[in-house]
Formats: sequence, structure tokens, C-alpha cells
Amino acid sequence: MYVRRRLLVGLATAALLATGTGVAAAESTPAPAGTPTGDGAQALCKRAPNIDHRIDRALKRLNAGADKRGSIARLQQRVDNAKAAGHSEIATYLQDRLTFRKSLVTTLQQRQKDLADVRTWCDDNDGGAS
Repeated sequence: MYVRRRLLVGLATAALLATGTGVAAAESTPAPAGTPTGDGAQALCKRAPNIDHRIDRALKRLNAGADKRGSIARLQQRVDNAKAAGHSEIATYLQDRLTFRKSLVTTLQQRQKDLADVRTWCDDNDGGAS
């Protein structure tokens, strides 16, 4: 049964190619499903308020006091505590995390500025629809 099915499919393919229908169909096939067809402006304009809210929330957490989990001040306190206790390996590990966390603030602030430009563009261009 499997052999018959393969034979029939092969004959149908050969018939399409012989008549030229298969060539025309191959020329008009759309791009593969994973290939982007645009820049995603409309979707980005739609998501911009939520993205802005997430950035604000992250910056608020990072800039909070030592009593807030995830803040720079809290991690700095942990580094100081590790150094005071003589735990140099722990202090080094935490210091590396602190360095990254401080750089994250700069990155998020830049994204916030870029997103403000995107929102202005979206307002001027009908939400990316045009």
C-alpha cells in the first residue's frame, strides 16, 4: 500500500511538472512562515505602553532602598556585609552582580529614551498602520 501511494504521488508530481502547472505554483509561493514580512511597527506601537510600564517598574525597583529586594542598595549592603565578615569569594561574586545591576540602570534608561521616540513616531504615523 505504501509503495502504491508513493507511486501515485510520484506520477502526480511528474504530471504537474510536465504541464508546467507546478512551475507556476512554485513561483507564486509565499515566503516561509518564519520569515518576517515587515518591521513589526504596528505591534510595537500597540505594546509600547506596556513596555514603558515594565521599564519604569524595573527602574523603580533598582533605585529603591536597601529594604527592597532587587535594589542596588540592597546588593551593595550584601557586598559590604560579605567584606566585613571576611568572605572574599562571596564579596567578589556579589560585586560582579552589583556591577551588572548598575549597568542595567543605564541600559534601561537608554531604552526608555528610545521608547519615547518610538511613541512619538507611532503618534505621528497612525500607530504604525501606515
